[in-house]
Amino acid sequence: MVTRCAWCGTDPLYVKYHDEEWGVPISGDDHALFERICLEGAQAGLSWITILRKRDNYRAAFDGFDPVKVAAYDEAKVAELLANPGIVRNRLKIAAAINNAGKLIDVQREFGSFSDYLWAFVDGKPIQNGWAMMSDLPAETDLSKRISKDLQKRGFKFVGSTICYAMMQAVGMVNDHTTDCFRYAEIAALGQEAL
Repeated sequence: MVTRCAWCGTDPLYVKYHDEEWGVPISGDDHALFERICLEGAQAGLSWITILRKRDNYRAAFDGFDPVKVAAYDEAKVAELLANPGIVRNRLKIAAAINNAGKLIDVQREFGSFSDYLWAFVDGKPIQNGWAMMSDLPAETDLSKRISKDLQKRGFKFVGSTICYAMMQAVGMVNDHTTDCFRYAEIAALGQEAL
């Protein structure tokens, strides 16, 4: 019997996400990182499985999370997104994604890439936590607060410290698989590889 983090339950989509994606370090791919920050923002107040079920629709609706394309969205595109039942039709969250695309481009100009900017917060190496139980996992940390504050200072929206921590978990900046999970050691090994 395979032991997994308790949060993923038995939903096949959730299990696949846990087993193949969650915690795998994403470095050097600004589109993938932009997708994660947008989806974590969209998830605010909702369950992650709701967003996961809509992810393909999001990818289609937001041009594969190409920040250059998203930053150029106009009111007609916003109206189209608000009418799209395949995504969360929240004007503030949609506006935040468009805004954040432009801010991400600013970060790319300053740091070379959004990836370089984000990973600098952990010196290019994932933080290896050692949580025994789900109840041990924090919702935010001092580091996620610092990242949130820096992103907000740069004009990003829907990037509170809890959203930032969820993104850090998703993109492998921290290994928050519980120590009994079969993925814990695998993700730890990935974290030892140079990013």
